[in-house]
Amino acid sequence: MEGIDITDTTGIELPKKAFGEKTNYLTSARGLASWLFTLDHKRIGVLYLVFILASFFLGGIFALLIRTELFAPGKTLVDAKTYNQFFTLHGAIMIFLVIIPGIPAALGNFVLPMMLGAKDVAFPKLNLASYYMLVAGAIFAVVSMITGSADTGWTFYTPYSTITTTSVSTILFGAFLIGFSSIFTGLNFLVTIHFLRAPGLSWFKLPLLIWALYATAIIQILATPVLGITLLLLIAERILGIGIFNPALGGDPVLFQHFFWFYSHPAVYIMILPAMGVVSEIIPVFSRKRIFGYKFIAFSSIAIAVIGFLVWGHHLYVAGQSALANMVFSALTYTVAVPSAVKVFNWLATMYKGDIHLDTPMLYALSFIFLFLVGGLTGIFLGNLAADVHLHDTYFVVAHFHYTMMGGVLMAFIGGIHYWWPKMFGRMYNELLGKIAFILVFLGFNLTFFPQFLMGVQGMPRRYYDYPAEFAFYHKLSTVGGFVMAVGFLLTAYYLIRSLVRGKPAPANPWGGASFEWRTSSPPPLENFEEIPEPTDPYDYEKLIWKADTNEYIWLKTAPEG
Repeated sequence: MEGIDITDTTGIELPKKAFGEKTNYLTSARGLASWLFTLDHKRIGVLYLVFILASFFLGGIFALLIRTELFAPGKTLVDAKTYNQFFTLHGAIMIFLVIIPGIPAALGNFVLPMMLGAKDVAFPKLNLASYYMLVAGAIFAVVSMITGSADTGWTFYTPYSTITTTSVSTILFGAFLIGFSSIFTGLNFLVTIHFLRAPGLSWFKLPLLIWALYATAIIQILATPVLGITLLLLIAERILGIGIFNPALGGDPVLFQHFFWFYSHPAVYIMILPAMGVVSEIIPVFSRKRIFGYKFIAFSSIAIAVIGFLVWGHHLYVAGQSALANMVFSALTYTVAVPSAVKVFNWLATMYKGDIHLDTPMLYALSFIFLFLVGGLTGIFLGNLAADVHLHDTYFVVAHFHYTMMGGVLMAFIGGIHYWWPKMFGRMYNELLGKIAFILVFLGFNLTFFPQFLMGVQGMPRRYYDYPAEFAFYHKLSTVGGFVMAVGFLLTAYYLIRSLVRGKPAPANPWGGASFEWRTSSPPPLENFEEIPEPTDPYDYEKLIWKADTNEYIWLKTAPEG
């Protein structure tokens, strides 16, 4: 098809492109350089995805090393210092290189412009720079591993982080660069959503993933600079001996906790809000029903972003802050659960009496709801002033954190990868293997982390290298569960990679989605669309009909009779 006029969302006519039948963003330019210097948001999204999954593999190795060491009391694999370095690297890699950038940078970069009917993000060069900032930060983290890995934990708590002889400054600078990557991505998304929507695409015709990414971008821009400044202050204290956080120099270590958690608790929502957006896309498609309570879900994302800035103090209940401050932070902590609950009830209402299809993306979305509920409900105990005194810094916190971040964010991320995989690469994966891998991941996850709730209630401290024999049974269950989960992830990697070579060609709309990205070919052409789609309700499935001969859904401009 030649000579198609493509108009971008600002109304400016773009140069004519000649699209061959097989021309798409994957084949438009070949060679490694065409990928490393690309300005195409889709290729940048794929680059992010490859990097993040590689980081996940590395972080997972450290997780298995930790669980192997804890299989039995005493030394099993490494000494105490090496163990401290393992859990520091595991936490830093998973938080800064996987969970935070995962959905916004990889999936968001790929689908956000298409969901808006745009040909790219607002600032393509800044988009590529954001990717290389993330890679540069990771390089500094690798250097710190070689020169003496940090042993502080991923929170870098003072005063220990100011006096340890390990390479804390190197990994801190890496985290600083990663923070800039997050800020640039958030800025790019905000401008893109405001100014590059297709003509006629109003705010309440946007997919809910866009609302989630918009709220996330607000947090990225406002909260991440606080972390950057805090990390620079800690580096300055280590190198120049300035007394900011070290009490021996007149500093206040609790001040570091306030600075750190003022960013890091909103960062929880940098992680969870995009995951909620992904789930909001998957559930209505596989329930064959319009999303229930669209505006409530949309505005709840904004509410979470706002309230999330006000609850950081619940991490400091036992740090000596006043009783009044504790009461205020406890009340706000309960309040932030309300908009999250709004989303959950609306998802359940969407599924009620729906024609539910249990394909792999839907299985991960359902697991998100269950595991996130467990994480949220156990968070009530940690938000309670009296209960937190006993549970603080125990394995109960570890389990709660992983049910929220891994059971929530990571499950949604994997579900999103499966959901948009045919669109990204034009190939279908093996559905049977997808379901088997999901079962292994789900069972392995619960076997790993549920026993940790029981350990925490009985007083088992987190981050300890050794432990009393009474906790050995729980640790054995956790270790076995970790390896079961690893098998599930390896199986997932196998069939996804295999699909790139042997997978069946993917139709434009294999799942029956109604948002813009499902109205272009799989994989999409270089400019995303051969013509900009007409803006409609992204959850209107009445205009979709199943075409059996091509195994895809076809979009009709008018709803079929009957």
